[in-house]
Amino acid sequence: MLKMTKNIFKISAILGCAAIALSSCSKENPPLVYFPDMYFPVAYDPLMKADIAYSDHENEIPAFVKQNGATGLGPVDGTVAQNPEGLADAAANTAMTPLEYNDGYDASKLITASPLNPANQAKDIQRGKDLFDKTCAACHGTGGDGQGSIVESGAYSGVPKYADRDITIGSVHYVLTHGRNSMGSYAGQLKPGDRWRVALYIMNEFKGGLTAAPSAVAANATPVVKTAEPSTSPKK
Repeated sequence: MLKMTKNIFKISAILGCAAIALSSCSKENPPLVYFPDMYFPVAYDPLMKADIAYSDHENEIPAFVKQNGATGLGPVDGTVAQNPEGLADAAANTAMTPLEYNDGYDASKLITASPLNPANQAKDIQRGKDLFDKTCAACHGTGGDGQGSIVESGAYSGVPKYADRDITIGSVHYVLTHGRNSMGSYAGQLKPGDRWRVALYIMNEFKGGLTAAPSAVAANATPVVKTAEPSTSPKK
């Protein structure tokens, strides 16, 4: 009797394991998942409707429903917007060749006005000065003469005076964004709007104001970069 009982337990265990294995491999009747968010995480695009990967029903999260499913929530009352101008850089999905860079720089010289609201120009220039003194003056000098503290220490040299440069607000913004010669890009330190503010301050403080447009170019246009075949060294 004892032997028969042991055999029954063995057979039951084998059949049970086989049933579990077969049911777990079934595509028609998948096993129940208790925490689907952990098994099927969804990478939400804040500007798009949130789709649930593991379900066909509509997203019922109240905060999203109010926005027709979009997951990008509005700022909390009392917070300060980080990009009130709505300015954004074009996505840099590939590295520019030297010729593409130079073409973009030449095109940027045609831009002689910033996309910032002219009504706020006094405040923009003041903020541009503050950012320039904190970010740029160490090399360029507070007077824009290329005699900043780093240059005066002898650690670095060759920073030109703004007064001697053929620049526009567009080209200054371009260099702040992409760098030029020995100067690196400041796109990681300054937001798009603030780069325009620094450029605005430089032009007003060291170049006597914004210059007349050499050709009809939209104030907020992004320079068109041509696709280059051969590459050459950047212009000095």
